[in-house]
Amino acid sequence: MGRVSVVGDRVLRGPHGDLPVRVYEPAAGVERVAGLVWAHGGAFMHGDLDMPESDWVARSLAADGVVVVSVDYQLAPELDYREPAAPQAAGGARFPVASEEVTFAYGWARDAGLGVGPERWSLGGASAGGNLAAGASLRLRDAGGPRPRSVVLAYPVAHYELPAAGPELAAKIAALPPERDFPPEAMRAMGANYLGRSDLPISPYAHPGGQDLRGLPPTFVVTSDHDALRSSGEAYCAELAAAGVDVVLVREDGTYHGHLNEPETAGAARSIARIADWLTTDRTETEAAAR
Repeated sequence: MGRVSVVGDRVLRGPHGDLPVRVYEPAAGVERVAGLVWAHGGAFMHGDLDMPESDWVARSLAADGVVVVSVDYQLAPELDYREPAAPQAAGGARFPVASEEVTFAYGWARDAGLGVGPERWSLGGASAGGNLAAGASLRLRDAGGPRPRSVVLAYPVAHYELPAAGPELAAKIAALPPERDFPPEAMRAMGANYLGRSDLPISPYAHPGGQDLRGLPPTFVVTSDHDALRSSGEAYCAELAAAGVDVVLVREDGTYHGHLNEPETAGAARSIARIADWLTTDRTETEAAAR
């Protein structure tokens, strides 16, 4: 693994005011083989550019030749989603703010002259950030502009209502301690807090699961093994495949939700290696379609 030579903070003029991003560039002499715009997780209301799921992921990928632009999107107000009866907090930024900011950051990075050709930029995120990245890929498709080379999602929440878990996953969820579980009512509270409402219909850009996914870029999804959100990642992959999208799904054995926030674990190391391999592997047909 190489070194990261440049880590720089910038503030963009985003669609909703100042938008901080952090750019990670490979060391001198390391070929810049790909670019990635990345969004951290945190239930839409937590997280920052310093958390491992943002900083460690970006540094690890940059050491392998990937220029990473990590997005400090605006957060929804804090809510105890494990207490669904709690009133929604005031303030914060609700949908579509973060979704539009991640979309904007992709367009900026693609044209920013960071040493990676515009056709080699991918879009990705973890958990809630995976939701934002998937939604942004829909926005970019519908806008008719150049699509990302690929989409990379780590344990994403793609659906407002979690799809039903199969017996194998249900048994693992039942064994989770309460602090690691995400029961349906908690996910509904989290989603409603992000949207600012709980009524339907939901914009396809807010929760892309179950929407028209035709024409999206090749997608790589890694899920956590012992994780209620795994049902969403698996269902989203099935929906992508049914829509004719090339998709790769990996269940990271022995891991829990958010395992990229635990860089000292074997599961996190395996996942970051898988993501790096996906981003740096040549896919000529994909790049031609992105032009």
